[in-house]
Amino acid sequence: MSHITLEKATMMDADLLTDIMKKTFDEEAEKWLAGRNDVIDYNIQPPGYSSVEVTKYMINVLNYFKILFDQEVVGGIIVTLSGKSFARIDRIFVDPSYQGKGIGSTVITLVEKEFPHVRTWDLETSSRQLNNHHFYEKMGYRTTFETDEEFCYVKRIEVASEAENIVQNKDISGVQYEECNMAGTECYGVNLEGSAISNSNLSNSHISNCNLSHSTYQNVNLRHTLFADLNLSNSEMVFVTLGGVHFTDTNLGDERHPITFERCDLRGSQLSQCDLRNVEISESDVTGMKINNIPVEKLLEAYGQVNKK
Repeated sequence: MSHITLEKATMMDADLLTDIMKKTFDEEAEKWLAGRNDVIDYNIQPPGYSSVEVTKYMINVLNYFKILFDQEVVGGIIVTLSGKSFARIDRIFVDPSYQGKGIGSTVITLVEKEFPHVRTWDLETSSRQLNNHHFYEKMGYRTTFETDEEFCYVKRIEVASEAENIVQNKDISGVQYEECNMAGTECYGVNLEGSAISNSNLSNSHISNCNLSHSTYQNVNLRHTLFADLNLSNSEMVFVTLGGVHFTDTNLGDERHPITFERCDLRGSQLSQCDLRNVEISESDVTGMKINNIPVEKLLEAYGQVNKK
């Protein structure tokens, strides 16, 4: 009898898992998009699904499990935990050659057992993937939101030991909390639009899958904070200290709006393996700056000599 298990993925699994994910999602795109290159469906082909670096990020930061079928890696499932009661299935994929063997349903059950304290699971899938709709509904998920592009699902599991601490379906808008101990508080599906939080301790907080557009962060201590899988397009940063910050696998979004640095101290910074086409540097101190280990001062000097001729 076939044996299906889960194991935490490691960096050594990154290449194989990326290959399986790409094969799986490309076949889904061929099935549901019918070769239409004018359609972009990020639920069928998620951003970075074919990138080994994105896989490494997910292994490092999220709960990434490889799926084993008789000890052979045949897929993966990626889970984001928020607190201890809420979790999100970011991606689940099984090699097309092994689909139809009950692997997906077994994996969902195994993941729920892996996190017994989670009482609310959610996920999204494409509106086009009709087989996914039937699968998740069979696994106890219910539709909470749907558009022409995607379906959002949630599954609630009763956890008796935590029931007494739950405040659910209450209208508490406009309430003011002052000098309260709310350590360990968990929020899921709440409306905090227009809320204000000041002079408060939010260290070690985890915020995921939230709409924070048009928000203001002022006089905030964000040392040793992880910013990942974010959309910061058209944002503005003023009087920000970025010492020790590391940017990796970052892009300019679909509209390719360029980044602007003004009056910034970037001494000692490094740019490697970056696309710097049409980048402009003007009225800046480039002392000691090198491009491909060639001092920029020497390049400018040579350029000046050529122009004199």
